[in-house]
Amino acid sequence: MVLFESGEMYLETILILSKEKPFVRSIDVAEYMGYSKPSVSRAVGLLKNGGYITVSPERHLELTEEGRKVAETIFERHTVLSGILIRLGVDPELASEDACKMEHYISDTSFHALKTHFENEGFVS
Repeated sequence: MVLFESGEMYLETILILSKEKPFVRSIDVAEYMGYSKPSVSRAVGLLKNGGYITVSPERHLELTEEGRKVAETIFERHTVLSGILIRLGVDPELASEDACKMEHYISDTSFHALKTHFENEGFVS
């Protein structure tokens, strides 16, 4: 299954929520993202069929190994890119919005080059 930006966003959201809560439900994802329950239910079905999440009998969402890998990659990109933009003087809210757009489209090569460069400059750790 090819993951698009929306699928990556759902996985990243599940990762973020799982760090804050003992378990994550679809309603938590809907509230966090500001999406309707039917939209989240459809996405959950697609992610489950794609092997990115599992759904327990209690309806708790859990990332599979592959889902966690994707989510952590997107989360790292967001964190690093927004950090760079903030250090360059961009308003934190705008930096986060822009990082959210960039994190899905930047190549691995370009991301790692930026990260390495700004680590060497002391911008990111």
